[in-house]
Amino acid sequence: MKRRDGLTLLAASLGLPALAQEGAFRPQAGRDYQRLHQPLARPVQGKLEVVEFFWYGCPHCLALEGAIQAWAKTLPAHVSFRQVAVPIRGHSVAHQRLFFVLQALGVEAQFRPAIFKALHAQGLALGKPAEMIQLLQPLGLDPVQFERTWAAFDPKSFSAAQIRAADQLADAYGMDAVPLLGVGGLYTTAPSRFERAPAGEANRLALQTVDFLIQNFGKA
Repeated sequence: MKRRDGLTLLAASLGLPALAQEGAFRPQAGRDYQRLHQPLARPVQGKLEVVEFFWYGCPHCLALEGAIQAWAKTLPAHVSFRQVAVPIRGHSVAHQRLFFVLQALGVEAQFRPAIFKALHAQGLALGKPAEMIQLLQPLGLDPVQFERTWAAFDPKSFSAAQIRAADQLADAYGMDAVPLLGVGGLYTTAPSRFERAPAGEANRLALQTVDFLIQNFGKA
């Protein structure tokens, strides 16, 4: 049996879109992605923004991380990509604040692997600033700068407006779980839409869906 035929039969048996290569997969509205009833304002003039809403403590976000970082490097010039931490439960509010503090210091991407590892492999909670410093200082974090910036992102402070804006954007996209991918203020998709796919396929299909939405923006 040819590989393409085998993949198509596998997809059919699972109730999934075709997984075959050579462009056979064509995402379907309502099944593989959702079009927003109320389009959002484009945040960057002339740019189509893709945003991933995530939480450091989410195992599905961890599973997507490597693939989405590689995928982001292939985006065309008119597309921008950013990741936004959002609260889900438990210590996620502190983790969201950690994200924005590290981002303000320009070191979030540097420390992200260590944070994922601490939460998922080492069993650390990272619910308090002291725990965060204990983890990240040996890796190069300046504790004085961190504490100063952490204080600046107090919920009542001016800087915390960035966090509120992130929460508002997540709400506008209708986020109820992570990871969620928002495309151009018009569409959403997620690996969870392909949760019956074989291991590793859900993330690939979600990113292929984003590519499709970029290429067919406003028409899909």
